[in-house]
Amino acid sequence: MSTIKDVARVANVSIATVSRVVNKGPKVSDKTRERVLQVMQELGYSPNINARDLVTQKNTTIGVVIPDLSDPFFASLASGVDKIARDNNMQLLLSTALLTEESEREAINLLIERRCQAIIIHSKMLKDDELISLCKRVPGLVLIDRLIDEISHKCIWIDNEEGGKLAARHLLALGHTEFACINSNYLIDDPKLRFKGFEQALLDEHLKIDDALHIKAEPTLLGGELATKELLSIGINNVSAIFVYNDAMAIGVISTLEDQGIHVPEHISIIGFDDVLLSRYSRPKLSTLNYPIQQMAQQAALLSLDLIDKQSPLYEIKAQHCYVPRLVQRESTSKKS
Repeated sequence: MSTIKDVARVANVSIATVSRVVNKGPKVSDKTRERVLQVMQELGYSPNINARDLVTQKNTTIGVVIPDLSDPFFASLASGVDKIARDNNMQLLLSTALLTEESEREAINLLIERRCQAIIIHSKMLKDDELISLCKRVPGLVLIDRLIDEISHKCIWIDNEEGGKLAARHLLALGHTEFACINSNYLIDDPKLRFKGFEQALLDEHLKIDDALHIKAEPTLLGGELATKELLSIGINNVSAIFVYNDAMAIGVISTLEDQGIHVPEHISIIGFDDVLLSRYSRPKLSTLNYPIQQMAQQAALLSLDLIDKQSPLYEIKAQHCYVPRLVQRESTSKKS
């Protein structure tokens, strides 16, 4: 295996010059840089990232913890962090965790053991106290999709309750008065807050959802299908609109209704939440609440890098980073017939 000394000898430059080329440092002419890079390629030389980090005392990876890489929402989150990593000549180190305390703890510890200084965490199961302790121990640790008041300056989150209100107001403006809700059965805050906002907007108009028409299931395509079948077994003849926890479930709902000859939005309106890419290509195209997770992930990554740099004003200022969902009206909602 070739070493940095081999590259320096063949390129007829000093080891320090090769090091500056590897680290994209200044004071290297374009001609010399090109010659060194060519020799590196010819010799198959790859710099030892861990060794380089030890020398420079600067980590070149951004870590991110998500529960499920196959979910388009979390894939978008990871993509947002990766964009900032690439912009800063860094690598993304991904650690996945199931929605359990132990798996989230293991995923975070893995990144810390790999000496990641910048870490973006999507955690729903770890208790506030543990995350507060981690944030104090790891300066570059930032939480996404969660608010903890004591460390709010290191949190990027969305107003789920306001999103629920926006969904309800949209359906009310279309003349709907009889509703069902298909919600996530995960024991986290997001489904509770989205339903709370939706319910409050209905109460403001002296309306409410029958408890029997508030169905919970896995927040997946299949979960949407199963929840819809449960609703149909109860009977939804008077229901003209359904608020669904996320887009994956909503698309499962639409497919199941259409299979039963119940057309969307002619017979019933459906609104989702997240605005994942698939929502633009479903049939009918899905009305939803835009959750700018990629933009939020980019801000989280930038905040993490700023927090590492103690000279940055962001290190001292306890800023707020709350996003508000935006209504995206497409084809799955229409005026009550």
